This record gives sequence, C-alpha cells and structure tokens, in this order.
Amino acid sequence: MDAQGEAWDTEAAERAVAVLKALADPSRYRLLWALSRRELPVSELAQLLGAHVAATSQHLSRLRAAGLVVSRREGTRIFYRAADVRGLLTEAALVATGMPERGDGGYGGAGGEAAVASVAETRPARAALVGRRRPATGRVG
Repeated sequence: MDAQGEAWDTEAAERAVAVLKALADPSRYRLLWALSRRELPVSELAQLLGAHVAATSQHLSRLRAAGLVVSRREGTRIFYRAADVRGLLTEAALVATGMPERGDGGYGGAGGEAAVASVAETRPARAALVGRRRPATGRVG
C-alpha cells in the first residue's frame, strides 16, 4: 500500500509526541537514563541532578504521566524505575551524536556507544545539549 493509502493513526501519533515532549528536557533525559539502569529514590535522583527534591519530583511527574517511569512506596520513601526505554534513550543519543558538527554550539560528531554513555553520564553540559537543535531560521525554539 502506498503512503497515501495508509491510514494515519492519530492517537498513536499523539502518544508518541507526548513521550518525546516528556524527554524534551535535559534533566528528564538524565533521570530516565539513570532509572533505566536501576531503581532509585527521589532524594538520590535530586542529588544526581543537583536539584531540589521538589523540582525533581515535578520532572518525575511528567515522566510518569507519559508512562515512562513507575513508582512504588516503601515507608515514607518513593522509588522510581523506568519502563522499557533503554532503546529510546540510546536512539536519541545516537541521532544526536550523528549530527554534523556545527559552529553555533550545536551538538554533533561521531562516537557510537561511547557517546551514548557520555551523553547521559559524564558531563551534564553535554547532556543538556541533547535534543537542542536550532531551526534553520536561527531562532531558538
């Protein structure tokens, strides 16, 4: 069947966009990357981000609403873990890594698996650039 004959699944597209919007923040990307490796309490996640627990909880709420994380309570502590998102995170990092180098502060270059790990773990400034691309007009969106 050609592209014009295929039915567009509007609901699936809206769900996919909701997932991408939830990931469209460097802090949420880093949280999800950490949670894809192991379950963590909010306090440790806040330390990881260098943020307040309240701000971290807001990010986790967005991720939970998109179905990307689940939580469980143990006494007074809430623990979070990621849904099956490792492939999504890796693909996002690889796409960003494959972008050509730019002189405008954009993120790009080659690097494969090492770049995937470094995007989320080694330097927060680098991780903050994942997903930030300037449009052709030069305006930042």
